[in-house]
Order: sequence, then C-alpha cells, then structure tokens
Amino acid sequence: MKMNKKGFTLIELMIVVAIIGILAAIAIPKFANLINKSKEGATKGALSTVRSAIQIYYGDNEGWFPTEAASLTSLTTDGKYLNSIPMAKLPTRHSDSLAIVNTLGDAGGWMYYNAHATTADAATWGTFVVNCSHMDIAGTSQWTAY
Repeated sequence: MKMNKKGFTLIELMIVVAIIGILAAIAIPKFANLINKSKEGATKGALSTVRSAIQIYYGDNEGWFPTEAASLTSLTTDGKYLNSIPMAKLPTRHSDSLAIVNTLGDAGGWMYYNAHATTADAATWGTFVVNCSHMDIAGTSQWTAY
C-alpha cells in the first residue's frame, strides 16, 4: 500500500509563522510612521492654505489683515476665502485642534498675531503659524519655522 502524505510538517508551519511575525514587526512601525507623516503633511498644507487666504484678504482690504485672532471669522464668512479653518494635526505632540490663539505657546492648534497698534507690531502683524515649539517628525525644524 502506498501512503500519500499531504500537508505541511509542523516545522514548516513554524518557519512560515516566524517569517510572517518578522515581517509584521518591521511593517507595523513603518505604517504608523506613515500615518504621522501624512498628518504633518496635512498640517503644512492647511497652514499654506490659511496663509494664502490671509494674503488674499489683505489684498482685498487695502493692506489690513483680519483683526479677530480667536476665530478668523472674516476669512470664513460666506466662504469667500475659506469654508472653514482647517484642523492642526501634530502627531505625537498635541491632540488635533482648531484653536487659534494670539500668543505663541506650546498647546497645539494655530497662532495668529493680529496686533497692529505699534511700529514694533508691524513686523509680526498677520503672522499665522502652528502653535507648537517642538521639532517635526523628521527633526529638521521647529513647527513655528513653517
């Protein structure tokens, strides 16, 4: 009688499971890093979008930046410049935030400097940055440098 053996041995199955485990251990952290990089990219894109809207507002209003720091509603009224202020996503540092403040700190969200009362204010008037003093994921620059 001939016996046909079909299937895999226990050793073969253990080797395959070990290989899958090694590949998963490499791929999962890389995937998590890609998610964080995409959030940073979205924040940098949103920063550019809001800055562009502020500059268009500046041009439309004869050299005046929006003066309300807490909401920038003049940019979102009737969707003329923006439909809404985008979310600031700072992975591993702060939770996602829509907050806009007028003094730079380290709380996440956005910082918009709306003061224009003195000559010293003129250099920073209309500045819109990410409200975070940490480095980005790549470690190349601080968020406030963007």
